[in-house]
Amino acid sequence: MRIITWNINGIRTFRGGIKKALDSLNADIICVQETKVTRDLLDERTAIVDGYNSYFSFSRGRSGYSGVATYCKDSATPFAAEEGLTGLLTSHEGAVGSYGDQTEFCGEELQLLDNEGRAVITQHRIMCQDKEQTVTLINVYCPRADPEKPERKQFKLQFYKLLQCRAEALLKDGSHVIVLGDINTSHRPIDHCDPSDNDDFGENPGRKWLNGFLHDGRQEEQRDEEEFDEESEISSNGTIHSGKFVDTFRYFHPTRTNAFTCWSTLTGARQTNYGTRIDYVFADCQLAEEQFVAADIMPEVEGSDHCPAWGQLSCSLLPSSKPPPLCTSYLPEFAGKQQKLSRFLIKVDQKSTQSEQRDALPGSQEEEERRENLNPIGAGNVSGKKRLLMPDSVVPKGKKTKTVKTSSKPQCSLLSFFKPKLTNVVPSAEAPGRQCDKTLLDEVTSSQNSEKAPATREELSPFRVPEDTEPICDVSPQLCTSSTTEEDDRQMKTKQENSQPTVGQSAAKKGASSVFWKSVLHGPPPPPSCKVHREPCVLRTVKKEGPNMGKQFFVCARPQGHASNPEARCNFFAWVDKGK
Repeated sequence: MRIITWNINGIRTFRGGIKKALDSLNADIICVQETKVTRDLLDERTAIVDGYNSYFSFSRGRSGYSGVATYCKDSATPFAAEEGLTGLLTSHEGAVGSYGDQTEFCGEELQLLDNEGRAVITQHRIMCQDKEQTVTLINVYCPRADPEKPERKQFKLQFYKLLQCRAEALLKDGSHVIVLGDINTSHRPIDHCDPSDNDDFGENPGRKWLNGFLHDGRQEEQRDEEEFDEESEISSNGTIHSGKFVDTFRYFHPTRTNAFTCWSTLTGARQTNYGTRIDYVFADCQLAEEQFVAADIMPEVEGSDHCPAWGQLSCSLLPSSKPPPLCTSYLPEFAGKQQKLSRFLIKVDQKSTQSEQRDALPGSQEEEERRENLNPIGAGNVSGKKRLLMPDSVVPKGKKTKTVKTSSKPQCSLLSFFKPKLTNVVPSAEAPGRQCDKTLLDEVTSSQNSEKAPATREELSPFRVPEDTEPICDVSPQLCTSSTTEEDDRQMKTKQENSQPTVGQSAAKKGASSVFWKSVLHGPPPPPSCKVHREPCVLRTVKKEGPNMGKQFFVCARPQGHASNPEARCNFFAWVDKGK
């Protein structure tokens, strides 16, 4: 059994085709994070992959943000699956269960923690030493602590607590547990490219949580006999690693350095391997010791700012006969059960609709989506995008609405003023549809002749309009067409030729224009050379809010790296002088 985790930084990472990418990873279960796709944007090519069954969690607050997905080979089909950590997003059979004690969290907080699409849980049966057991995979994308948003730091810590609560509850109820994904915290100094840059490295709250969640994975007898290793067993504040889970990579590679899974794309840090290890495969101690045979990272796999991490187990998977209800193949838009548009325009029986849709909608769907599908007409909120055949009583108060006056006389079109006159007879009352306002005709005829000498009404029309009758809409062709003589054509051609400048005049005018604009718009200054590599620098702009917002500066063009690496960026820095 082989499992992989990879922060793909957008589902479009699979440019060559999702199936081809999944097959190339050669794993039974592939957990991806930061899919950046919402339910409405999920297409069939991404959701339904031949040979795999998939399970998605979407962000409900922001589009193109967060999101995780688990792809299982048909030979690794789970028997239970669930979205989120809290259980609030699950109301169908086939849920994983084992939620633990959540009294530490309020109801609103639990909803917010699961609102960003950061976890998918699948439960599988495995055969270990001729004994059938259960293993639960928690595919998770932990939040990032934004230094400029203190509330996100607290959100991240609460997410960690909820993750640990759920993982330990599953373990307590008899299932093996694997937590894998982007944890967004480097655990030890060995997992960071330059820990000296971080003040109070060990005091980071995320690292403190990892200290309590993990231990080194050695058997208890060995730990009692051997002395504690300061780096592997005791954190900087003296806390002993007594958690119930093991970092499988460090279990097999306790001293490997420069093993990173994430690099900054803005600074090109992957070229110099200046990164951090924040993608993990955690397993409970017993499973790690008895079933894991290997674990490693894959820095050679490109396409994202992260690389995959994997683990290999000796046990074999026992696939379920059919996927659980969370599987994307059961979603109405992919299962051929999507409702027709006409259904939303007629009144349907509430009771019959509920009975029909009870099994059709997955439990992971939002309450708002479920309510909209079960009650298409709904007496509630009517958005601007759904104003279909609304009665007057539904129109919100305070909003002005245009009332259309119905009349037996059809309204005249503006084009009717320019049609050729069919007859020279004054219209009678038998053709009311061809009558229009006298003032409108005056406006049209005056605008058509605004550049000519003023003319009387009689001069503009081939017939005289009596004062006591309404004019007809048709106007003489003389208003729409103009005839020119050959003499007029020659005069116009001569005038155009005289107005064309010569080649010399055109070049002089263009040169003067170029000089003028160059004097006004200076453009970027020439880049200086850095003092270490003697190479042209690159121009950057400050985007962080503050007093320097929008200012430009020059830095060394080489990728970011450790100060001891001569191939990495030097410390050259220079502000752009606005006067230049």
